Parts: sequence; structure tokens; C-alpha cells
Amino acid sequence: MSNQRFTSVWDAIEDTPEEAENMKLRSVLMTALKNHIARTEMSQQQAAKLFGVTQPRVSDLMRGKINLFGLDALVNMATAAGLHIEMRILEST
Repeated sequence: MSNQRFTSVWDAIEDTPEEAENMKLRSVLMTALKNHIARTEMSQQQAAKLFGVTQPRVSDLMRGKINLFGLDALVNMATAAGLHIEMRILEST
């Protein structure tokens, strides 16, 4: 058993640092969208119309099927939902 520690689950399971960073961003966006849907008590059909996607696409989002979503699609959905996205870039330590 390894005692190696990771700052994120993505750092532990992804093959490269680039893939891990991409997954971190996608997971943050998916969580924000899921929380927005829950907070506003939207149905999946209402969310689909607002986001400009199909209801099955919203179902995939709600089920956390992260591999089905790219950053562009998630940014577009968040913007359509009226969410403001900010990004911070830090130097690696």
C-alpha cells in the first residue's frame, strides 16, 4: 500500500496533470450546474430548455456522467443558466 498523498482525487486517478486539471474544472462546473437546478427547483425539462440541450443531456449531468461533457459544453450551459464563471491561475508549488 502506498502512502502517496494527492491534493485531489483527479490527481490520483488521471494519467497526466493536464487531464487531472481538466477533470477538476469539469467537476466544479457540473457541481455548480447541479446545485443551480436544485436551488431553483427546475425540472430537467426546464433546465434543458434553459441550457439549450436535451432532457437526456441534463439527466447525464445530474447523474454525474463527467466523461460525456467537455469544458466548452459546461461553460455554455453555465452561461445560459445565468451563472458567472471566474477562473484563477496559480503557479505550481
